[in-house]
Amino acid sequence: MADKGGMDKAKGKAKEMTGKVTGDRKQQAEGKMQQARGEAKKLRGKAEEQARKAGRSTPDNPVDPM
Repeated sequence: MADKGGMDKAKGKAKEMTGKVTGDRKQQAEGKMQQARGEAKKLRGKAEEQARKAGRSTPDNPVDPM
């Protein structure tokens, strides 16, 4: 998750635009869903980063309670 959702957002936008040009509503919807997935990854990355800075545990970075 190095790009924190940026690639999903870009691919989704391209897929949405292709669907719009070709009139393929399914592809448009898939593109919008992929963009939403990218945004969710971005927000998760920000939350994990803030938790790490605060010294809290995250699923990818558990903090030993001792």
